[in-house]
Amino acid sequence: MRYFIEFSYNGKNYFGYQIQPDAISVQEELEKALSTILREEIKTTGAGRTDTGVHAKKIFAHFDTEKEVDALNLPYKMNSFLPPDISIKRIFKVKDDFHARFDATYRTYEYYISLAKNPFTQESAWQHWKRQLDIHKMNEACKILFEYEDFTSFAKLKTDNKTNICKMYKAEWEQDGTELKFTVSANRFLRNMVRAIVGTMVEIGSGKIKPEDLRKIIEDKHRNAAGTSAPGHGLFLVDVGYEF
Repeated sequence: MRYFIEFSYNGKNYFGYQIQPDAISVQEELEKALSTILREEIKTTGAGRTDTGVHAKKIFAHFDTEKEVDALNLPYKMNSFLPPDISIKRIFKVKDDFHARFDATYRTYEYYISLAKNPFTQESAWQHWKRQLDIHKMNEACKILFEYEDFTSFAKLKTDNKTNICKMYKAEWEQDGTELKFTVSANRFLRNMVRAIVGTMVEIGSGKIKPEDLRKIIEDKHRNAAGTSAPGHGLFLVDVGYEF
């Protein structure tokens, strides 16, 4: 039987979601809790792989078990077992072939930038207060993203991606006081893609390059053409869509 987990986590203390040798991960903590409570070895498959320090407000994973699980009480048991920075919202049964990663129809991320020194967002936003950003130019650049589907220039080098094609659904910057929020949604994302886009957008907003320069960056199809990746702690996975 296959079950889905909806959960969230603060990524500060983790080297991303996926299990890695000699590094603590969210997946490791999930599997440890499930295996202990269900008294069998449990492996999970996540909706995606977040980088070191990246957070998730809403993410899913699935696991298989031979047992009938008490899906109403299991979240409470797991939350009692898990560290404070991982929270289980719900667990529910799905079809045996329903897949947390491959059956996702879209993913949505938010990236936060603080335009003023803020002691309360040091761990949840990029502190970019020494140089102001032009949000209008950054939104001009966002429109250009929809002209393309090959985002090789924003992909981490030497990965096992079979394709770098992504369908963009939304890309927009919003300002609320001294806080900037970038919302981006697509059918899939490449490793490091959102952080690389944000880093490039900041170069546009600070006047280092022009919005129209983004076309050449994308058409070069090489990571060195784009800007430096934005820090991981400002990035949040906020939604993953499915047709249950």
